[in-house]
Amino acid sequence: MLYFAYGSNMDWSQMRKRCPSVCFVCVAKLKDYRLAFTRKSIKRDCGVADVVPAPGHDVWGVVYEIEERDTGRLNKCEGFDPGRPHEKNAYVREDRHVYVDENEEKPLAVQVYFAIRQSNPPLPNEEYKSLIVGGAKHWYIPEEYIKALEQIEVAL
Repeated sequence: MLYFAYGSNMDWSQMRKRCPSVCFVCVAKLKDYRLAFTRKSIKRDCGVADVVPAPGHDVWGVVYEIEERDTGRLNKCEGFDPGRPHEKNAYVREDRHVYVDENEEKPLAVQVYFAIRQSNPPLPNEEYKSLIVGGAKHWYIPEEYIKALEQIEVAL
């Protein structure tokens, strides 16, 4: 499976723990979405990342290849069970296209997790934000986007 990570899963050490078969493919952008924090993670006790439609905006992230044996592990980490009713999941996984190296003529088909949004979720905490920012820096995501990530407001 090709998977587009835009939140804490950009952190390489977290992804290797979650999915031992993971292989980095490329850095890419998801067009016409923006990063948001629309759900509270009980495990992390803070707001967690989502991507929401936003024409004219882009979310940068990492495309990984994950072997089938690890797909269930990733689903579990993301609170997604394909056999469960949609609203009972924390996230759902959907097909989308991302763009590599600013080349919009050759989209790459990937799987993306979208949060089941909650009303009034908290802000992310500093630890969670640092996973996102650190992952973006590790993979050399465009500097302008990293600067925007560094401006994310966190819970005190």
